[in-house]
Amino acid sequence: MPKTLVRWLGLAFLIVLLDQVSKLAILRNFNLGDRLELTSFFNLILTYNPGAAFSFLAGAGGWQKWFFVVLALGISVWIIVMLKEHGEEFLLSLALTLVMGGAIGNVIDRFAYGAVVDFLDFHWAGWHFPAFNVADSAITVGAALMIIEQLMAGRAKNQADSQKVD
Repeated sequence: MPKTLVRWLGLAFLIVLLDQVSKLAILRNFNLGDRLELTSFFNLILTYNPGAAFSFLAGAGGWQKWFFVVLALGISVWIIVMLKEHGEEFLLSLALTLVMGGAIGNVIDRFAYGAVVDFLDFHWAGWHFPAFNVADSAITVGAALMIIEQLMAGRAKNQADSQKVD
């Protein structure tokens, strides 16, 4: 196994570990719906999400659990293949690793609790962003980094192509 792949898998494991430890801390100290106000715009709360982002498919009757498990595991396998091929490309590999670590963290929840444990609750002027967790944060940051990486790669390709024309 290439050293770069081992490093990226180690980072994914660290993300899963941070995600699961944070969720266990919430589960041990909160009951469903409990809320702890930490600032004027941030609470800790225990909630479960059987769906995906923004509770997408949350009320779908149970089949979505297996859909999201299969999807996350399939994407994780694809990411491992990508990391084998592109492990030296830092930004792309970091982005993929964040997505994989977050996806696996949420898969563990689906098996252990039947739904994803969410606990980070941001709000402002009566508006609440849907509660989320460390895994969701890793997925979001990873997706944003993938977009940035693709934009940078596209710009570099365009510059290289324009230099060939000159």
